[in-house]
Amino acid sequence: MDENVSMARLVGRLEEVVSELRGIPVDVERLDDDELVRREIAKVVPAAGELRALHPLYVSAEKGPEERASRRRVLDALERGMKMRTIVHVSVMEDPNKATRIRHLHAAGDLHRVVDEPIQQLLIFDHAVAFLRLTPFAYAPGTLVIRQQGLLTALVDLFERTWARAREVNEPTHSLSAREREVLALIAEGRSNSAVARALSITEAAVGKHVASVFAKLGLPDTADDNRRVLAVLTYLRGVVK
Repeated sequence: MDENVSMARLVGRLEEVVSELRGIPVDVERLDDDELVRREIAKVVPAAGELRALHPLYVSAEKGPEERASRRRVLDALERGMKMRTIVHVSVMEDPNKATRIRHLHAAGDLHRVVDEPIQQLLIFDHAVAFLRLTPFAYAPGTLVIRQQGLLTALVDLFERTWARAREVNEPTHSLSAREREVLALIAEGRSNSAVARALSITEAAVGKHVASVFAKLGLPDTADDNRRVLAVLTYLRGVVK
């Protein structure tokens, strides 16, 4: 499977496979009741030794007691020895509260990485069962519960390749906006502010404002000893070059 194939296309293909195999035993079930999905996940968690997770543009809207209970369940699973790796979309890191929770869980052992590309919500427990949301919208009904070994192998492989090219969660560039990351990526290619402006179809003054914001967010003071443009590029490259 090509690395650039989106999770949305993968979902479509999974539904096609299930349809094509009508009449042949295939261990894939569709659940439209979110409460039933939560109960099925709760059944799997106690015996699971490893969790691979993908979280897209949105994450749970849990607040207060619900959020604390959810975090406690994760910490309890880590304490009993479950291995966890989670990939989140970069937009999640733009919410200070969500970013704080992610860094807390990361420090506790639920290792996180960040991607810019769209991803689908997915949980894979060991090589035993996966829960794949059918649509990339928050609270949209429909989850595939997959126990078919061939499909599980493909999902695990997709996760591992996505993990390999994802960025570390503690990189300072996650504080940048999408436009600021675009500007910094072009600067890393050696382009001047005027060249960046032409590439993004914005004014050179706008580029200057974005560059100043990048310097501020990355904590790069204006000093006679350091070239902030070079330091910003080095910070960016540490995140994209593995």
